[in-house]
Amino acid sequence: MGEALWDVLPEGKKIGGAPANFAYHVSQFGLPSCVVSAVGDDLLGKEILENFTSKGLKFHIDTVPYPTGTVQVEIDQAGIPQYEIKENVAWDNIPYTASLENIASRTGAVCFGSLAQRNVVSRNTINRFLDAMPQDENSLVVFDVNLRQGFYNKEILCNSMKRCNILKINDEELVTVSRMFGYPGIDLQDKCWILLGKYNLKMLILTCGINGSYVFTPGNVSFQPTPKVEVADTVGAGDSFTAAFISSILRGKSVAEAHRLAVETSAFVCTRQGAMPILPASITE
Repeated sequence: MGEALWDVLPEGKKIGGAPANFAYHVSQFGLPSCVVSAVGDDLLGKEILENFTSKGLKFHIDTVPYPTGTVQVEIDQAGIPQYEIKENVAWDNIPYTASLENIASRTGAVCFGSLAQRNVVSRNTINRFLDAMPQDENSLVVFDVNLRQGFYNKEILCNSMKRCNILKINDEELVTVSRMFGYPGIDLQDKCWILLGKYNLKMLILTCGINGSYVFTPGNVSFQPTPKVEVADTVGAGDSFTAAFISSILRGKSVAEAHRLAVETSAFVCTRQGAMPILPASITE
C-alpha cells in the first residue's frame, strides 16, 4: 500500500514506488498480490495502469484529481540513488472505499511505509485498511521504514511500529529513529533488541548495505553477508528483499531460509537497472 509513481532516472522513466515493487516481486514468487495506490487522470497515470496490466500485476488503484506522482532520481558514483519526491500528488490521496475494505478483509499480509503517510488522507486509509484486516496471529503486517526528504515524524513512526508485527529498517534509518526515540548511544544490534521487545514484534529486519543484513526474532538473530555483485543501481533492492522474505515466510520457510533467499533476490536486482527486473527461475522456484 502507498506510492505508485514514476522514477525519472538519467536513462529515462521507470515505474517505482515501494508498494508496486513489493507486490511485483511477491507475484514473481507465485503468490497473489495487489498494489493499492492512486494515480491522476493523466497520461502518466494511464501508463502506470497499462504497465501493471502488461506485467499481469493486480491492482486497486483509484483515479483522483491530483497529478500522478513522480520522483527525480539521480544516481551517484557509488550507484546510490538520490531522490526528489514531488508533493501533493495522487498517491498522497488514496481514498478508503468499500471495495478496498473488501480487499483488506481477505488480506493475509500487507506492506506499508512511512513515506505514504506524509499526507493525512493516505495515512488514514492505511490505518483503516489495517483495522479491516483479519486480526489473527497469522496476519503479517510489515512496516518498511523509508525516511525520505523529511517526510516523517515521531508520531507516524511510533504509531506504525505499534500497528506492525514485522519491522524492516536499514542501518541509517535506525540511527535516525534511535535519536528520535532517545537511545542513540548503543550499538545497532542492541537498538534492534529494544525495538523488538518494546513493540512486541514477531521479527525485525535490519539491512546494512554491503555490511550484510540481520533478522531478529525473540531470542534469535539470523545474519547473512551481502554478496559481491556488479551493481547497476540499487533502486528497489530493499523492496525485493522484503518481498522475497515475506513470500518465503508465507510459504512456510524458516527465517534462515527466507533470509537467504531475500539476500539472493536483492543482490540480483542490484545487477539490473530499475526496480522490477524479471527474476530468474533459480531464485523464484
